[in-house]
Amino acid sequence: MNKIQGFYYVKSENNVYECKLRGILKRKESKDNCVVGDIVEISEDNSIINVEKRKNLVERPLVANIDYLVIQFAAKDPDIDYERLNLLLLRSFYYKITPLVIINKIDLLNDHEMTELKKGLEFLEKINIKYFLISQKENIGIEELKLFLKDKITAFGGPSGVGKSSIINLLQNEKKLETGETSKRLRRGKHTTKDTNLLELIGGGYIIDTPGFSSVELPDIKDAQELIALFPEFSNRGDCKFNNCLHLNEPSCAIKEAVKNGEILEERYNFYKKVYEKLKQERWNKYE
Repeated sequence: MNKIQGFYYVKSENNVYECKLRGILKRKESKDNCVVGDIVEISEDNSIINVEKRKNLVERPLVANIDYLVIQFAAKDPDIDYERLNLLLLRSFYYKITPLVIINKIDLLNDHEMTELKKGLEFLEKINIKYFLISQKENIGIEELKLFLKDKITAFGGPSGVGKSSIINLLQNEKKLETGETSKRLRRGKHTTKDTNLLELIGGGYIIDTPGFSSVELPDIKDAQELIALFPEFSNRGDCKFNNCLHLNEPSCAIKEAVKNGEILEERYNFYKKVYEKLKQERWNKYE
């Protein structure tokens, strides 16, 4: 289901119906009463009368029932922002959606730069996150990506200037999204996506093109233990001395030992500490 300027466009078999909300859905004062990706029931007069139970709901951008959350960056022009990549992974884990990383523009890299890119992405393999190295310009990796996304609902986002709209157009085999060029002077892209759109893949499945990923906030993580649970590499590392170990300054910490032994990347551990301190200062201290 798509939502455009107050109207809801619902696909049923081979037909698309323009619908409005009815009953309690219309009266409900909530922005998430009916969102892109919802499975709905409509009446004979094209009114949405029921929204089926969701398997997940992402708050920003507001979409539902997602199988994969694609996080796309460019290999170059602009360079990968690894902190933002880690932040978007954190959001994916928070919403219990499988993340998928796409790195576009590999045609701009020489052999040395490609080796360095793969080295920088090694941590994804250690936490079982699949990634694709592609070139939209030279059509490298597109067919493999099509096959992987077949029959799935995939939210597609990332910072501007990474060729996101161009990739989506290739996946559909037809242009449906406006594309923009990267500013050479500022090394950042022009914003070209204006609405959240549910786009059908010819081979089966849907892509939700999601604006709003250029400014990402931390999700509503309630406490340190919830934050720790969002780092999959922290699990199954043995027992720490203290049951409520924060993996910071405590003695006999299994996580710090794993970092020391190279089992957990130091960059990921440092990212955890940075997020912990930010949440503690900006949110958690308010409740102490």
